[in-house]
Amino acid sequence: MRFSLLDLAPVPEGADTAQALRNMERLAEKAEAWGYHRYWLAEHHNMPGIASAATSVLIGHVAARTRHMRVGAGGIMLPNHAPLAVAEAFGTLATLHPDRIDLGLGRAPGGDHAVMQALGVHPSRAERFPEEIEALRMLLGPARDDLAVRAHPGEGTNVPLWVLGSSLAGAETAAQLGLPYAFASHFAPAALERAFALYRERFQPSESLEKPYAMLAINVFGADTDAEAVRLRTSMQQAFYRLRTGQPGKLPRPVDDIREVIPAGALPTIDSALSVSATGSPETVRARLAELIAQHRPDEVILTGQIHDATARERSFEIAAEAMSDLQAAKAA
Repeated sequence: MRFSLLDLAPVPEGADTAQALRNMERLAEKAEAWGYHRYWLAEHHNMPGIASAATSVLIGHVAARTRHMRVGAGGIMLPNHAPLAVAEAFGTLATLHPDRIDLGLGRAPGGDHAVMQALGVHPSRAERFPEEIEALRMLLGPARDDLAVRAHPGEGTNVPLWVLGSSLAGAETAAQLGLPYAFASHFAPAALERAFALYRERFQPSESLEKPYAMLAINVFGADTDAEAVRLRTSMQQAFYRLRTGQPGKLPRPVDDIREVIPAGALPTIDSALSVSATGSPETVRARLAELIAQHRPDEVILTGQIHDATARERSFEIAAEAMSDLQAAKAA
């Protein structure tokens, strides 16, 4: 089973965006060496703790600093952009880095209503999500003389498209269009089982894909000991709580006791949202990843995790890569 990495280029407390992007560069180079198949970046706006707003720019930067790992968007929020502009941007990336660029597409705005207003986006754009994916597929597909507008660069690059989602709507769209599907189980796992089942049951083969291909997103907080991993996880718990309560900021420093900074009544909701996670020592991480894979039967997993210290974050992804490699070897044997 392939394993990939989702990066939001987190900006930790005590650091700035420049440092966050340097952390991203170093992590991408190491991820390739550790065997990660894809390195995806996600579009978010108006969030001080996330530096991946200009997603296609960072994809090009990461692709230029790596050699063979696929690099892409997990994802581009399509209602924010005209399909032609997306086709031209990703067609350019695919021309510069042939057979290495992925384009994951989401229907959420990647921010709040104020962000949508600033981007000039009307909420109704989300209703055209399937049609705009089809438009993108046409623009990136073989050259057609009958099209009044063509993507230059773009046409003929056949950049692989993915549908991203955290609800049944995304699963339905991916199945209907015959595209691979990535579920955002790392922060919204409630509909995971139903979405995977619907996607597999209703999948319609296409020129892009003959059979369903589902990706499972998993948070990983790996460290030398279970206790240290639990402590590292508190940064993401705090960030999630602050976002849910309208207080977004930089990625918080970890704390020894999460109950001292998050009200006890809020913790169950936060932990439920982050339940698709592997937290602990290398042995614990390996066992939890095996459990999640056995339970949900994904075709690929994409690992993520917001950790304040860049070195600890790198070590966590290294532990995850070692665990996935061990699981691969065990299955092959």
